[in-house]
Amino acid sequence: AAMAEAPLPPAARRCRPPLLPAVEPLLFLATLNLGLQGPLATQYLWDRLGAEHGYFDHNSSSSDGCGNSSAGHDPLRQEVEVLVSHWNLYINLGGFFVGIFSVTLFGPWSDSVGRRPALILAALGMTVQAAIYLLVMYLKLHVAYFLLGRMLSGLLGDYNLILSSCFAYVADTTDKHTRTFRVAILEACLGVAGMTASIGGGHWRKAQGYINPFWLAFAASLAAALYAAFFLQESVKERKPAKLFTLSHYKAVYRLYVAPEQPRSRRNLALYSLTFFLIVTVHFGAKDIYVIYELGSPLCWTSDLIGYGSAANYLTYLSSLGGLRLLQLCLEDTWVAEIGLISNISGLVVISLATTTPLMFTGYGVLFLSMAATPVIRSKLSKLVSETEQGALFASVGCVEGLCSLVATGVFNSLYPATLHFMRGFPFLFGAIILLIPAAIIGYL
Repeated sequence: AAMAEAPLPPAARRCRPPLLPAVEPLLFLATLNLGLQGPLATQYLWDRLGAEHGYFDHNSSSSDGCGNSSAGHDPLRQEVEVLVSHWNLYINLGGFFVGIFSVTLFGPWSDSVGRRPALILAALGMTVQAAIYLLVMYLKLHVAYFLLGRMLSGLLGDYNLILSSCFAYVADTTDKHTRTFRVAILEACLGVAGMTASIGGGHWRKAQGYINPFWLAFAASLAAALYAAFFLQESVKERKPAKLFTLSHYKAVYRLYVAPEQPRSRRNLALYSLTFFLIVTVHFGAKDIYVIYELGSPLCWTSDLIGYGSAANYLTYLSSLGGLRLLQLCLEDTWVAEIGLISNISGLVVISLATTTPLMFTGYGVLFLSMAATPVIRSKLSKLVSETEQGALFASVGCVEGLCSLVATGVFNSLYPATLHFMRGFPFLFGAIILLIPAAIIGYL
């Protein structure tokens, strides 16, 4: 509560910079941090673990491409793939188990004290994580310190708290008619930042190694914290002091789904949450293994190609925004979501069969409307609760996203090494089948 804004004296108000009612720059900076860290951390794990297990010496090649082992059944390469996949699992598990408690604590708290304190804390947590990753690279510390950095970030809410607070901010400042498109704009920021990070990060890593791109990730998260502290206008109109460490915040999230006064709304809330869970789980799961899938045979991509692939994946945020806007002119939001799911399913099927670079990029192209479903669902969820419950709602959505990350990492990072021997792209095909369930639920609703 001490972080809530206190009235400033006239002189201080004159010295303070003008406040902006736009949360998009903050989300852009936080996503830039995440977009740099994600693929580069996986490639760093590949390099470190491959070197420690003698894979690169054995093949007389660098970590880029498949070297002399492009035949596809090198046991040592598969061992490194399994190790990287498992470390990704441990890091994501650690972040989830810490973050699920902090997000549900800070989200309802922000309904009282405002969105800015929650955004500042989460951005500082991501800054700490980037700093620890830099120490690992400078000092050649054990890769287990990546887990420590992720857990410390999770303690302050991590990226999920930034996402939930930004979407709650948009819900605070829009009406029900414009909310879906404004949410889509916010999601498009994810695409722009991710695309910038992917293209720049891949080339930068190839030219100068890992440390310099991670300094940019550190600077981006620190800039996000400073933007929230000094430039962002508060969106909660009636702020009041509130204790942070109290069970009432968790009860506020629980009441969203069990309050008896509007049983139909609560049923729809639960069904839309399940739909969101399944869609985002497939999205996170596929994203978790794209880099490993592209590094392996027969694709054997180098870091710059991996950057282009990640950029093509992030480009779907922008193409989905344009598609959503056009489709809204003649279709209801739910039909837009269904078309987005068809695009997602088709793209994953193509990627699951990709054995060449052109076919892999074709799969990314077919995904061009795949992100149209999530802004529709976020908007519909926000319309089912009152203005004073937006923080609690998006905290619960943040928890769902954390659970998505946990389930996706556990399922896809376990499924990938288990199915390497008969179909490397099977996890993508599995994800396409899972997406038939949310398509059916949305059709029912």
